[in-house]
Amino acid sequence: MPKIAQEGEFEFHVRSREYEFEAPHVHVVGPDDLEVRINLDDGSFMDAVPQGKLRKLKDGYLKHMEKIREAWDKYHPSRKLPDRR
Repeated sequence: MPKIAQEGEFEFHVRSREYEFEAPHVHVVGPDDLEVRINLDDGSFMDAVPQGKLRKLKDGYLKHMEKIREAWDKYHPSRKLPDRR
């Protein structure tokens, strides 16, 4: 699972193989076995976020969103995301 970006204690990963029925997403890995997914279509969380982590996770995602979306397109060319510019 390639690491695309890091923001503080959180690493953002895009898996090269994902199920076709799942929305495009990024995996965020952090301390204490934290792993949540963020939907790349709308920025919503696909998993429960531990208390006190929501703002930091969202800020990190927004900061690296372009790089994350580019990585998704690279690893999933048949499921490219629409341009957000």
